[in-house]
Amino acid sequence: MAVEITWWGHATVTVRDSGVRVLTDPLFARRLAHLRRRRGAVPPPSAAVADVVLVSHLHADHLHPTSLRRLAPGTTVVVPRGAIAAVPGLRRLRERLRLVEVGAGDSLPVRAGAGHGGPAEHGGEVTVRAVPAAHDGRRLPYGPQRTPALGYVVEGTARTYFAGDTGLFDGMTDAVGPVDVALLPVGGWGPFLGHGHLDAGRAARALADLAPSAAVPVHYGTYWPIGMDAVRPHEFHTPGEEFVRLAGQLAPGVTVHRLEHGESVAVAIEDGSEAAAGAGDGTRDPARHGGEAGKAGDIGGTGREGHG
Repeated sequence: MAVEITWWGHATVTVRDSGVRVLTDPLFARRLAHLRRRRGAVPPPSAAVADVVLVSHLHADHLHPTSLRRLAPGTTVVVPRGAIAAVPGLRRLRERLRLVEVGAGDSLPVRAGAGHGGPAEHGGEVTVRAVPAAHDGRRLPYGPQRTPALGYVVEGTARTYFAGDTGLFDGMTDAVGPVDVALLPVGGWGPFLGHGHLDAGRAARALADLAPSAAVPVHYGTYWPIGMDAVRPHEFHTPGEEFVRLAGQLAPGVTVHRLEHGESVAVAIEDGSEAAAGAGDGTRDPARHGGEAGKAGDIGGTGREGHG
């Protein structure tokens, strides 16, 4: 059995586990305010096919209502608690999508085929668990910090940690728990990273603490401010390679797959060991760009529907 990871750019990833398609922080825009997509094509329509969508926090490059409109009607979108009240554009999607608010520690089951109305690939199920993140969760440039940022662990054949946007924080390893695959941010969309972010070095430290079998660097090398191509360009081009280098020093037992935009890797999880087919810094396969075409169980506790 394997989990398949496709990186579409920035923090947008498709995780396929047990026949369930999980999509993270969808951003399907060529331009967003002062940012433009400098590398990688805008994801194809197949990227918007998902059983569940996980939104880590309210910054516009992670919660993008226009991109959410590309989802099939009825798709479940999991957002941090308070997001619906904080983001008018999200409220306008309530009649089209199934919005579920969660806080750290909440979890919900997701079945294959349940989110987009298509047939279940294998009839499988995963559990999505929300975990804390150390990042400003406000909908900038306005609003109080009333919606804490989250990460998520997808538990199926594998345990896959999507960190969203986060810095290192005390208790991170205990909060996340044991994981097999880590999707870690290693950069951003500008020449400087503020508080509450992982750069390549801090991400490598997190990797050493979390000790998964495999990792994929994300959140780098996609968007950049217009007119600033010559300002600290290494912060755009090099974080992925730097993470691979530093991870080799700090977490030599972890296999790191540095994907190109739109590329996939299948990570096999067998008896505690990991093997990959078709990507990373070894042999690569092209990403699959062909067309793929009410209440969803308990949310542990109190679920509600309704900068980089």
